[in-house]
Amino acid sequence: MSEIKINPLRKYIRKFDGKEKLPHFFCAGCGCGQVLNYYTQALDKLGMDPAQMVSIGGVGCTARIPVYLNSDVLHGVHGRTLAWATGIKLVEPELPVVIFAGDGDLASIGGNHFIHAARRNLDVTVICVNNLNFAMTGGQVAPTTPAQAHTMTTPYGNAEPRFDLCKLAESAGATHVERWTTSKHSQCVSAMTRALQHKGFSLIEIISQCPTHYGRYALRTGDPIALVDWIDANTLTKAQAKGMSEEELGGKLILGEFVRVERPVFTGTTFS
Repeated sequence: MSEIKINPLRKYIRKFDGKEKLPHFFCAGCGCGQVLNYYTQALDKLGMDPAQMVSIGGVGCTARIPVYLNSDVLHGVHGRTLAWATGIKLVEPELPVVIFAGDGDLASIGGNHFIHAARRNLDVTVICVNNLNFAMTGGQVAPTTPAQAHTMTTPYGNAEPRFDLCKLAESAGATHVERWTTSKHSQCVSAMTRALQHKGFSLIEIISQCPTHYGRYALRTGDPIALVDWIDANTLTKAQAKGMSEEELGGKLILGEFVRVERPVFTGTTFS
């Protein structure tokens, strides 16, 4: 008989929030609950108190994560998370600000704010849960949907190439950029820990399973385990990808830490 293990989410989320907000609203098998778990572990590791921070969410599944934190929370319109974060940091530059955004929220309607916040090196942490589609609104194609993938709005396959959010952030000037998947528990916690300590613009992209929409449309299954296995089969670490040709990589996403450098952060009128 295998040993019964207590869900670590219970240990950490109870420390940072009250009981009245659980259980969470995420679909069964969704990766957002895992990301909430990893984030609270990073807070615990650093001894940070979310009550002394600001958590921001826009519109979408990921944007609901801050609801479960004992934190000052700003929850508003789609795509404007980094605009709000900029205003907060200009008034309270030392206040830790963490943005939880989906791939559609960050890369579609919020894309302009994203590239300019990275360019300015705004001192915030962005945790992007990339489930490869617009999940909350029914599973439409998103800027990160793989080419030829089936979604609700691309029944014959996505005709557009996808954005690589990490390359976009790095080229725009972000000073800390990492990508992992929900199945990489320790790597996600470590990445968030590094981001929370970094002075400057941090992007932590986490590729996540969406069995309710992306799994059913693209893989013809609502089984979250099958979707996690598919994500693992279509991602490679930097070490695994080293020396492989573009043809061998075949559209796979690379995981790892891509950049972590220091440069002056944006304060509105000056850099510091």
